[in-house]
Amino acid sequence: MTLDVARIRARVAGLLAEYAIPSAAIGVLHEGELTELAVGVKDVETREPATTDTIYQCGSMTKTWTALAFMQLVDEGRVDLDEPVRTYLPGFAVADPEASAKVTPRHLLQHTSGIEEAYGDPGEGDDVYARMVENIADAPQVFPLGRTHGYSAALGYAILGRILEVRDGARWDDVMRRRLFAPMGLTSTNSRHEQVDEARAATGHLLRSLDEGPIVTPVRHLPRAFGPGGNITSTTREVLAMAHLLLDDGTAPSGKRIVSAESIREMLRSRVPVPDPHMFGPAWALGLIVCDWHGETVYATDGSTIGQNARLRLLPDSNTALTMLTNGGPRESFYREVFNEILTGLGIVTVPDPPAPDPALNLDPTRYQGVYGRPGARYEVSAEGGRLYLTLVLDPTQAEFLQRPDRIRYELLPVSETHFLMPPADPLEDTQTVAIYDFANGTAQYLHTNCRVHPRQS
Repeated sequence: MTLDVARIRARVAGLLAEYAIPSAAIGVLHEGELTELAVGVKDVETREPATTDTIYQCGSMTKTWTALAFMQLVDEGRVDLDEPVRTYLPGFAVADPEASAKVTPRHLLQHTSGIEEAYGDPGEGDDVYARMVENIADAPQVFPLGRTHGYSAALGYAILGRILEVRDGARWDDVMRRRLFAPMGLTSTNSRHEQVDEARAATGHLLRSLDEGPIVTPVRHLPRAFGPGGNITSTTREVLAMAHLLLDDGTAPSGKRIVSAESIREMLRSRVPVPDPHMFGPAWALGLIVCDWHGETVYATDGSTIGQNARLRLLPDSNTALTMLTNGGPRESFYREVFNEILTGLGIVTVPDPPAPDPALNLDPTRYQGVYGRPGARYEVSAEGGRLYLTLVLDPTQAEFLQRPDRIRYELLPVSETHFLMPPADPLEDTQTVAIYDFANGTAQYLHTNCRVHPRQS
């Protein structure tokens, strides 16, 4: 089925205006045929139009690239997913002796290590990942090793990046170019912001109010510490080249083998459950989220930087991949509307809506009430009139910049005994989902939202 690009372009233009997102570049790979389009502007100040050659920041989509490079090491027999990290980094240690001795690459790939991201300031030098590993000697556990899933924004994949550096004897950036970018023929994909062609780069934007509209982000790129977990930049075409590896058993669009078919299968089938299955998906594989779209298994990898957002969805049963790169957002409802427009046109399965609350549930509020958090995040769950509420406590500086209160209250609508909908508090938000679970001693021990886990503090 051929996509109606003019119709999609018009629909995306309307949605960009509605959501105050400056631009979106979209790529679709369906049955081997590539379709690309771009709508909007790279920068609201220059008004220069975005094109299919515009380069966007991919954020945590980078983790999938790093996972692919790591699986090449597995192919070569130079690492084992289930050997302790200490096998490859002999001095590796964190505060917890068990985690120090037993954490494996598989834990890191699946975000089940539980290690707090307490890596200090490792700087911007070439030794940044070595310094991160050194700096976590006193890092505590957010949860016991393997106990649950809790997303690691930078640290987990920085440790994997350091293993790649040690095994290959080169910087992570050079490892990625040698192992993936160069053999795949990617000329627009980079891991350092200094390497990006500024004439082609999208500028990130933040949104404080619909009346003000999007403003240029004051932070143009993430620190180098996020490298293996968040610093790759690319285009829709080259993101889909990565998707091709995952859909075609490790071969590039050119037909060149990059990763073994067995390693690709392992990436897709090795999974751990995600406590909140409704926001992204019910499981996490090796560098990929596992989604359930009306009974069809779909794989996802997403990323956000400060003002840019990236989405990729892989539908193996339909031999299809969709990516969207934006210089604003993220907004779940925007992504869902755009992708469903495309998927409907292709006649294949669409993105599910969020679950509906169950009014018949009669929950005991005392099992959920309390404070949950970790450094930089605090959630207070309280009850009033038989209803549960969540108060998000923002850093005062962040709240002032975003022109928002530093305490934002949401109602929690139960979907099940452990899952809740959190309707938006203002028009710039979407409905979110929350899991409150692990009822040791009768009260919940963890709150999980946006893939991040927060243990009970009181």
